[in-house]
Formats: sequence, C-alpha cells, structure tokens
Amino acid sequence: MSIVQRVALIFTIIGAINWGLIGFFNFDLVATIFGDNSALSRIIYGIVGICGLINLGLLFKPDAEIERSTQAKPTR
Repeated sequence: MSIVQRVALIFTIIGAINWGLIGFFNFDLVATIFGDNSALSRIIYGIVGICGLINLGLLFKPDAEIERSTQAKPTR
C-alpha cells in the first residue's frame, strides 16, 4: 500500500466517522469546525470523496499484490 493510499484511507475513515455522527446524532463535525456550507467544508467533503475513489481501487487490487507491497523489502 503506497503512502497516497494510506493517506486516502485515513481521510476515508475520518469521513466515515463523520457520516456516522450525522446518522446517529445529527451532528456534522466538519460543518461545526469549518462552518456550515462554507467553501472550506466543501473542499474537505471533496477531498474525502476523492480519497474514497482512490480506496475503491484497493477493492479490485489482487490480494497478492497488496500483501507484497506491505511486506518489508529486503536490504543488501
């Protein structure tokens, strides 16, 4: 898993937690921090959406390729 995929996964998890807060408690953390419907909130939502698309690629990646990329690389 590359660094970009790891960062995308972190943002996706944060977005999922935010959606859980909205669903269970009607509390939007992003809107609370950055302002309701502000440009910054919309940018954050856009970044989380793009990160979700990046992680969608992991769903279709062969398991062997994911395991190979997470193993330590041998040194000389």
